[in-house]
Order: sequence, then C-alpha cells, then structure tokens
Amino acid sequence: MKTAIIDYGMGNVASVQKALDFLKIKNIITSNHKEIIDADFIILPGVGAFKQGMDNLIAYNLIPVLNEQVLVKEKPFMGFCLGMQLLASSGTEFIHCNGLGWIEGTVKKIIEPQKRIPHLGWNDISVTKQGFLSPVDQKNFYFIHSFHFDVSDKENIAATVNYGKDYVAAIQNKNIFATQFHPEKSQNAGLTLLSSIYKYYA
Repeated sequence: MKTAIIDYGMGNVASVQKALDFLKIKNIITSNHKEIIDADFIILPGVGAFKQGMDNLIAYNLIPVLNEQVLVKEKPFMGFCLGMQLLASSGTEFIHCNGLGWIEGTVKKIIEPQKRIPHLGWNDISVTKQGFLSPVDQKNFYFIHSFHFDVSDKENIAATVNYGKDYVAAIQNKNIFATQFHPEKSQNAGLTLLSSIYKYYA
C-alpha cells in the first residue's frame, strides 16, 4: 500500500514521512496528479492559515484530483491539523474563505479568555466514535492550533479535546478520517493510531 503525502507548500510533510517510514509504510511526498492517482492512500498534512492553504491547493491545481480520488473513488484519506480544517465548508481566519466542503461546518477562532491561545502542547482526547481511535482512547496527543472546526453534523465527530470546553479533535465519515492533533508528532500514541488505520485497510 502506497501513500501520497500531499505537498502543497504548507509544511509538515517531512515529519509525516518520517512517521510512515518508521512504520515501514511506503510513501511519497508529491503534488503530482499521476502519483496521487496511483497511490492507495492520501494524507493531507499542513500547518498555517486556512486561506493560504486553500489558495495553495488551488494554485497547485490539486482540488479536482483530490475530489475525484477521495469523494468519487473513495480512496482512504487522512488529514492532519490544517489538513483537517480545510475539509470544512468555510473558514474565518483573517477573512471568510470557502473550504473543500467535504465535511459540513466552519473553522472558527478559539475563544477561551482563561486559556493560552494557541492551544499548544499535549492533551488527552475522548473518543466519541469507536473505530480507528479505539486503541488510543484518552491518550495524550500533540496539538497546536488557534482555530477549531465547528462540525455541523455531530455524527462526523470521532473524538473531542477539552480546552475550557470540548472541541473537535478528530472527524470520520466513510473513507475520510482527520485529526486536529498531529499523530506524526505524538510519539507512541500517534504511531499506534497510524498503525491501526493502515492495518484496517491492509
């Protein structure tokens, strides 16, 4: 099984590749359409602003091929951090901007006067949908974000994290699975999660 790690200029691809290499999962960092089509699995990582992420996906002409492979062909997909947020209908970081629209909802700024923003560091998750996350329920994962994904349909929420109140930590719908936290930076818990997902599709 070969994974295409999508390179769209928003960083974080090297750490994702390092985690997959550690698990001996064949992968390639790419923005090439043919390599994405030929892959068995797609990962959209990313760190940064929502609009810049969408602008880069458009500039790299990646949206049509991602829509085809993930929504039509239902290829297994994972998104991490910004890669999860871009699945939303829209984002509100600096300016209102349309997202990919795969999961209905809006990305909004975290408002927690008693908390440090961004939400940075290790935090436990609570699993709300059994499946990929079952082996790591309540384990610590690494977060860094100032915006959160307000998901419209609660059935799409796979896990939450409490930071003053509960925020979406992971989403799952059919072949789409994404996390606000960084599995690739979350040591054993992250590697266990990635291994669980790949074993399911093996």
